[in-house]
Amino acid sequence: MEKEEKKLSILVSNDDGILSEGIAVLVRELQTIATVTIVAPESQQSAVGHAITVHRPLRVREVKKEDQFFGYAVDGTPADCVKLAIRHLLPQKPDLVISGINHGSNTAVSIIYSGTVSAATEGTILGIPSFAISLTSFESNVDFSYAAKFARKLAAIIAEKGLPKGTLLNVNVPHLPEKEIQGVVITKQGKSIWNDEFEARRDPGNRQYFWLKGELVELDVDEDVDQRAILNNKISITPIQFDLTNYEMMDELRKWMIEP
Repeated sequence: MEKEEKKLSILVSNDDGILSEGIAVLVRELQTIATVTIVAPESQQSAVGHAITVHRPLRVREVKKEDQFFGYAVDGTPADCVKLAIRHLLPQKPDLVISGINHGSNTAVSIIYSGTVSAATEGTILGIPSFAISLTSFESNVDFSYAAKFARKLAAIIAEKGLPKGTLLNVNVPHLPEKEIQGVVITKQGKSIWNDEFEARRDPGNRQYFWLKGELVELDVDEDVDQRAILNNKISITPIQFDLTNYEMMDELRKWMIEP
C-alpha cells in the first residue's frame, strides 16, 4: 500500500478583516491543495504596519459561514493574528503563512505601512515560509479569482523549494483578466512615495478633525521595479526582509570615530 502524502498546512491572515472577499476567495482556492486555517483581524486593519497589541487583552472568537466554521477572528492587528495563531491557536506550525488577498496594491513605500505585508513578515520572523499577495485595485467591485489562482501556484512552489531564512515574498497582481497578464517579473521595491495631504473637516459637533488624502508620486522608471511591473500589466514578486541594517553605512560610521 502506498503511503499517503502529507497534505500541506497553510495559515491565512490579512489586514482587510476576516469577512473580506479577498480572504474568502483565497481560502477556497488554497483548500484544493492544503489544509487551511484562517486567523484574521475582526475588523479592517489596513496601514497598521507591524503593530502588535501589548496594553490590552486580545480576544478571539470563532467565525461561521453558512453554519460552518470558517476561522478565528482576533480583535487585534495582522501581526497579532499570526503570532497568536502560531504560539497558541494551532497545534503545530503550518508549512506556509499567506497574507491576503489585499484589496489594493502594496508597492514601493506602501510596503512599510502595510498590515498585509506585516502578517507575512511575522510568519517569517517565526521561521515559516511566508508571502503577502495583493490585487492592485481599490475599486469596490473586484475579481480576486485570478490572484487566488496565482497564490495557489506560488504556494505549491514555495512548499517545494522553500525560502531563505529572514526572507518573504511580496506579490502584487494586476486587476486584469488572466489572458491580459503579460508575465511575472522578479522586482525590487520601488522608490515611489505618497504625496500626503491632510484635509481639515468638521464633525457634527463642529470639532475639527483631519482626513488623510494623497496620491502616489511615480519616481521609478526601471522595468524591474514593483510599481513599474504593475503598470506594465505584469505580476510583481519582490523578495523582502525584515533586517533593516544598512551594511554599507556600518563601515562609514566606523570612520566617524564616535566616542562614548
